[in-house]
Amino acid sequence: MHKVIFLLISIICLSGCFEWAARAKDKLPTQTALDKTYNYDGKIIIIGAGASGLAAAKVLEQSNLDYSILEASDRYGGRLKKDTTLADFPIDIGAEWIHSDPIVLNLMKGKKGEDIDEQLLSYRLENTGSWDGQKYKENRPWLNNFVYNFMPESKFKNSTWYDFVDEHLAQYVKHNIKYNQRVTEIDYSDKKIIIKTENNENYVADKVLVTVSLGVLKSNSIKFTPDLNAEMKKAIDAISFDNGFKIVLKFADKFYPDAITCEVESGEKVYYDIAFKKDAQTNVLGVLCRGDEAQKYYDLNSEKKIIDNILLELDEMFDEQASKSFSGEYIFEDWGRHKFTLGTWTQASLEKNSHLKALNQSLDNKVYFAGEIYDQYKQMGVPGAVLSGYYSIDKLITEE
Repeated sequence: MHKVIFLLISIICLSGCFEWAARAKDKLPTQTALDKTYNYDGKIIIIGAGASGLAAAKVLEQSNLDYSILEASDRYGGRLKKDTTLADFPIDIGAEWIHSDPIVLNLMKGKKGEDIDEQLLSYRLENTGSWDGQKYKENRPWLNNFVYNFMPESKFKNSTWYDFVDEHLAQYVKHNIKYNQRVTEIDYSDKKIIIKTENNENYVADKVLVTVSLGVLKSNSIKFTPDLNAEMKKAIDAISFDNGFKIVLKFADKFYPDAITCEVESGEKVYYDIAFKKDAQTNVLGVLCRGDEAQKYYDLNSEKKIIDNILLELDEMFDEQASKSFSGEYIFEDWGRHKFTLGTWTQASLEKNSHLKALNQSLDNKVYFAGEIYDQYKQMGVPGAVLSGYYSIDKLITEE
């Protein structure tokens, strides 16, 4: 943890305050595609019913354009999920934090003004610790304040990101989603684009918006005809999209602090109180792990062994309290090994601008791309994905 803070201080001293995430309010657009009306005579197909795909579809729905969404799985939302069975409040199983300034919520749903409808909680941690693999240390209060002031974040107090996207995007377009349609090939060599699926079905479109995860593109499971150019291939390979998972554990007692940052050789691991500042009686602890650190858990080759290993580590930190208090109930959301995600999340602010520019190229003004890594406004997580959906669908419709 202290190494991370030292690095952050160094970055601030060298380059001033970053203008990304919550600090990037001034970079947000004054309007989005939701504020426009479009005319287009062709057929548009969106591949992927995650946040960016649903956002783009809402724009098309508003203008009564001809579109369909092809979704590989049997549900919409992508990496957005919620659970209402483990705790006495809804849990974000996918994206959880609002890294952006809360005003982005209005922008995402097309509301004017500064008043936020959603009830949010400020994610200013009060009691945190660090773990180096052998010794647990409590962090000083100034460190918690520094982290929040450097990157202020918030969460939904009584709802989830899934609820937000469901209410403001999905409900308007879900009638046009075709499920279990895993795309295997996009042939844009002729005037009409031919999309082939794993089910041996063909779809014809005039333009296509691809919103699959970067992990799917990295896996080359979708064949492009003609092939992607060398610059785009290089960018796809270069952008970081680590494997990893989220685990939610239920305990009888709250023996842990608000968050614990773990020192790892490569990757990232953190424990955090999911019920922090929520109106809840349930004790649920989250574990976020990605990169090489996640691979160490994968190498155990057993979900049970992964849970046992985590409980053992918590017992070492807190004098056997974890195993005594564990209810046996948990949720294991494995983004890294799910075939429709194959990774966790991206951070555009940490990538080369040349790679981001290459990713945002269209293929012959026929095939376009959207998702959090494509966001022009440097927002993180769901806001980045949604704003990218608006931006890319505008380009798709208006470019000749």
